[in-house]
Amino acid sequence: MTNRLADATSPYLLQHRDNPVHWQEWGPDAFAEARERNVPILLSVGYAACHWCHVMAHESFEDETVAAALNERFVSVKVDREERPDIDAAYMSAVTATTGQGGWPMTVFLTPEGEPFFCGTYFPRDHFLRVLAALDEAWRTREAEVRASGTHIATTLAGALAPPTPYAVEPRALSSAVQLLARQFDVASGGFGGAPKFPPSMVLEFLVRHHARTGDADALSMASRTFRAMARSGMYDQLAGGFARYAVDAGWVVPHFEKMLYDNALLLRAYTSWWKVTRDPLAARIVRETADFVIRDLGTDTGGFASSLDADADGVEGLTYAWTPAQLRDVLGDDADAAAELLVVTPAGTFEHGSSTLQLPVDATDAEWFDDVRARLLASRSTRPQPGRDDKVVTSWNGLAVAALAGAGAAFDVPAWVAAARACADHVLEVHLVDGGLRRASRSGVVGGARAVADDHGNLAEGLLVLHQVTGEVRWLDAARGVLDAAAGFAADDGGFHDTADSAEPLYLRPRSAADNAEPAGQSALAGALVTLGGVTGDPRALEAGARATAAGLGLAVREPRFGGWSLAVAEALVAGPLQVAVVGAGARADALEQVARRSPSPGLVVVRGEPDQPGAPLLADRPLVDGGAAAYVCRGMVCDLPVTETAALEERLGSTSAQRSDGRSGATEPADEPPGRDN
Repeated sequence: MTNRLADATSPYLLQHRDNPVHWQEWGPDAFAEARERNVPILLSVGYAACHWCHVMAHESFEDETVAAALNERFVSVKVDREERPDIDAAYMSAVTATTGQGGWPMTVFLTPEGEPFFCGTYFPRDHFLRVLAALDEAWRTREAEVRASGTHIATTLAGALAPPTPYAVEPRALSSAVQLLARQFDVASGGFGGAPKFPPSMVLEFLVRHHARTGDADALSMASRTFRAMARSGMYDQLAGGFARYAVDAGWVVPHFEKMLYDNALLLRAYTSWWKVTRDPLAARIVRETADFVIRDLGTDTGGFASSLDADADGVEGLTYAWTPAQLRDVLGDDADAAAELLVVTPAGTFEHGSSTLQLPVDATDAEWFDDVRARLLASRSTRPQPGRDDKVVTSWNGLAVAALAGAGAAFDVPAWVAAARACADHVLEVHLVDGGLRRASRSGVVGGARAVADDHGNLAEGLLVLHQVTGEVRWLDAARGVLDAAAGFAADDGGFHDTADSAEPLYLRPRSAADNAEPAGQSALAGALVTLGGVTGDPRALEAGARATAAGLGLAVREPRFGGWSLAVAEALVAGPLQVAVVGAGARADALEQVARRSPSPGLVVVRGEPDQPGAPLLADRPLVDGGAAAYVCRGMVCDLPVTETAALEERLGSTSAQRSDGRSGATEPADEPPGRDN
């Protein structure tokens, strides 16, 4: 046998194609070989941007001694968790249940039938060799006992997957979630809990929506403190924009340097929502820089967006991004001392080996000078070794990017962002829909074999629905309906959704998660898309399905709101909406009305613009011009007001005049700061 990863589409798997380990992809051939040889399976799960995955690969999987032990005694299977989230979820549940913690690389040993009997994460080389020897000895001498252990783990975990009791979607539950979050809020540094600290993008979206609906100053205060802290931290790339995956410390100083598409898409959407409420110029800057980062650094030739940038360059974590005072002097000369003070580059260093991450606790007093400093540092940084890029295009994360770019482009009037969202949606629909079914990922225009899971359907549909609202093009609405129709195969009896479809490859358990962790769970993603579809079309069946799905996941979200951010955000849209705005007509007045609607922070808001009775656009039906000119129609809960023709009247209808200021005090809406420069 030999290593069989050379034809994989996953960049992570391709990183291991030259290992002496006889890796193969997950599939029936691997299990058939394990049964024929009667040996256990090593399941190794990771992803391309994972630092400790690289460490274990260099220490163990490139080592001839380790490879010999694996090749002789096991069948070795490599899985990209981003390409097969169903496998990752199923076996991560075994890792966390048996070890008390999870993470990547995930290392699980299976019976030839796929039942897990020994679980772990990263193992140093010598420890890993001892594990291999012990498990080989146990299998050869106590096979029945090992198999019984695997069966016990599998049946116990499958029985523990009973869904929580649905929880009523009501205002009191959402206020209670805010109160629980306040108890876990880090007043000093923003965010929730301690180290490591992840960007709570979906929780922030919920807090902003809750404030917009209720005027709750505490919700806005927690959100604003966190938004500002992250934007000025070492976790944010102060030169090129974009957020790292998380910070290893509670103060957001040192990031884990990989940059993920899903994080940046979710944060782009959340910062846009924050700007709509506060008009904070910091929010506007972060929106502009993050959108530019996604398009510039994660964009691919196909129109889709790559998954991530690695934490490492030349095998060294953070090599591209950290600076010493001497390095600043080499680039900036006489400006180095002022830049070091501004960016917190210290002689002792805030990171490793005397180097520092770049932070920006306060803005430079001379903006023109700082722009020049940033440009010179970025130009110098571009000559350093650069992190690798995982350029596979994941359906779910590209859906998040479509929603974020289209929504931000509409709010800030940047057509280039909307154009990027449109190109991305075109690519995903053209390449990832195969014989009527949705696939999980592609690379270089070649689609992979893995079928899409629930969050792929939910996040893609949400992105298509936002794109429909922004462009008025009916084809996006039609495509979103098709994607959501296909999600019927994921439905659970309680109104929620499984992670995998009825027809999917069976695993030892059928995964179903109600927790929103780094990205929306499949259940909450589909719930949100159904609620948006109901708002855009006025279809009560879609709204009811979205409400049932939201209720199915809300029990966990209310008890543990840090892990239910998207469920709570969708619940806010349900409680506040649907709030429908249809803008009809052309010309400057129609443009002004549309801008007011696009910049409203109201949860549950859907906005469609077009000509009266535009075919295929339900919100434009029976919406005539007023005296031959543009007008806006506002409907709340399917009950419509008389049309308005002036922006002040529309602002009043949408409640814009009661918005909170960025400092959390009540007051009239401040004049809008200039949005990021228009980019055509």
